[in-house]
Amino acid sequence: MPITYINKQIFLNGLEVSDFEVDGIDPRDYPDFCDAYIADASVLENGKWREATDAELDELNNDSDLVYEQVENYLY
Repeated sequence: MPITYINKQIFLNGLEVSDFEVDGIDPRDYPDFCDAYIADASVLENGKWREATDAELDELNNDSDLVYEQVENYLY
C-alpha cells in the first residue's frame, strides 16, 4: 500500500506514522538536502506505538517529498 495523507496525518500500509527523526542534513546542501533521510519514525499498530522497521523506513524514504517535508519540519 502507498503512503497516504489524511488531514495532515501520514499513513503507511494503513498504519499511522508520526514522530519522524531525520538525519543526513548538510547545511551546505541547502535548499536540496539530497542526502537527508528519515532515520526513525513511530508507527501506531493495534493501539500501541512502536518503532518503524527498516523496511518501513525504506518505504518512507522512497517518498522524496515526505523526506523533504520532514527536513523542513525539523529545520523550521
